[in-house]
Amino acid sequence: MISQSDIIEDGGAVRVQWQDGTAARFHAFWLYDNSALPTVRDPGNGQRVITIDQVPNGLQVAEATPSGDGIDVVFAGDPVAAHFDATWLRRHIYDHAATATLLPSEVETWDGSLSARLRVHALETVTAGAAAKRDWLADVRRWGVARLAGMPARLGAVLDVVKLFGYVRETNYGPSFQVRAEVSPTNLAYTNAGLQAHTDNPYRDPAPTLQLLACIENSVEGGDSIVVDGFKAAEVLKAEGPDDFALLADFPANFEYAGQAGVRLLSRRPMIETGPDGELRHIRFNSRSVAAITDVPYERMPAYYRAYRHFSEIIDRPAMQAGFRLSPGELFIVDNRRVLHARSSFGSTGNRLLEGCYADVDGLYSTLATLESQLGAQAA
Repeated sequence: MISQSDIIEDGGAVRVQWQDGTAARFHAFWLYDNSALPTVRDPGNGQRVITIDQVPNGLQVAEATPSGDGIDVVFAGDPVAAHFDATWLRRHIYDHAATATLLPSEVETWDGSLSARLRVHALETVTAGAAAKRDWLADVRRWGVARLAGMPARLGAVLDVVKLFGYVRETNYGPSFQVRAEVSPTNLAYTNAGLQAHTDNPYRDPAPTLQLLACIENSVEGGDSIVVDGFKAAEVLKAEGPDDFALLADFPANFEYAGQAGVRLLSRRPMIETGPDGELRHIRFNSRSVAAITDVPYERMPAYYRAYRHFSEIIDRPAMQAGFRLSPGELFIVDNRRVLHARSSFGSTGNRLLEGCYADVDGLYSTLATLESQLGAQAA
């Protein structure tokens, strides 16, 4: 609840104080631009009906009054009051010093100990209850990886799972792809060799943001699934070698795939991508798909390759790797912007068949945000 609201700066801003003593200032133009006034936003879809140049210059607040669960603000020249919810205002406070953070607030990094902590959600409960679906999707946001069991062990089932939160992203591999050993593979994933932890498809721009892998059959010796938190690896790299972190963040690498007739995919992106505030945004790491790196100056190339090797060594550390064995009917989903996945090698006796597909994280986050608005956030 808001206990007090005062007009300051000759009407140019409002100072709001909550009952717990928290206080923050909000500019008049900011309040107007974010109001639900019918002259500002469409009452049906919530989209703005004005452009930024239609926010009046020198806008002033005439009245600011605590009201119910928030405050009512009247702007000079407009008799209609705009209501601002106290919780919404609290969530959108910008009256603080600029801070640089490496991680989004909802993200928790992890190492190999996640193997014992990562829950296995049940498809039956996820499809039957909104709270169970929220908790499953919240694990993807928190850890960047989540597990699901109780699926039909058949081809196509993975596509039905995507429908629980979003849409399949089709690629040159099709709506889905099968991971099994092949005689003439178009991708090294289609062999029985072990694979270093990697993010998928860094040669795409944009790269798929979610990957799902479902187990159809697994009777081989080996072939365990492994996941590594790329954000944690980047944190470790920055602590052990700040210059190495900077090199991989400041210079773009080149990625390429041309292993399939009629397909040639290229991208130019850094291995560690950060936002303007330094926040980690995207890890691209896939030694199989790195093309010739050409955007690093000659004098810096030796240091860049040392940084690349350092990052690879961190990712390969057993203490960084969480592992599990998929049984038929089990699936895991990873945030491909963050979590690297791998597998151990497996023998030639028996069968191992996984079906995978890609999706986009905006659909998952939209579904999660809707569920949280209905049910509240998942308990920590």
